[in-house]
Amino acid sequence: MEQNLRLAKKMNALAYILSGLVLLLVGLMRRVKVDLGIDFSFLPPVHAVLNTLVACCLLAALYFIKNGQIEAHRKSIYGAMFFSAAFLLCYVLYHFTTEETRYCFEGSRRTIYFAVLISHIVLAGISLPFILNTFIKGYTGQYEAHKKIARWVYPVWLYVAITGPVCYLMLYPCYPS
Repeated sequence: MEQNLRLAKKMNALAYILSGLVLLLVGLMRRVKVDLGIDFSFLPPVHAVLNTLVACCLLAALYFIKNGQIEAHRKSIYGAMFFSAAFLLCYVLYHFTTEETRYCFEGSRRTIYFAVLISHIVLAGISLPFILNTFIKGYTGQYEAHKKIARWVYPVWLYVAITGPVCYLMLYPCYPS
């Protein structure tokens, strides 16, 4: 167990560094544009699919843990982590290389869109270190601590995974044809 705690400590340090780096990149990507000579405008639907896969993995993980299928739960969480990492890489690549699409509707549709978008962005940014910490606790066998924090982190992560594709669908009519 002592070895697992040492591993957890190292992994937590990396998680906080990674979280800080991601927040820095997200902060820069709207200010800095890089021309790689490739058109990445095809990525928004990929983002939506990846987030949908994250949500599916999270729902499967909940089902499996509620039914005592620990190994299936673990694999589902690995899937959610993988698809989240793939999403993050694609998202950062897209926003560093492509001008963002502006929402093109007015009135209550616009208000609803921005309410969903802002809650999505804020919760995504806040939740990253907690998602990583929850994962680390499970990975290193700290199951009671894992369960305790997962009760709070899971619904936020699921909300972020679901609202990502919702934002994409709401913005879809505004993309250039």
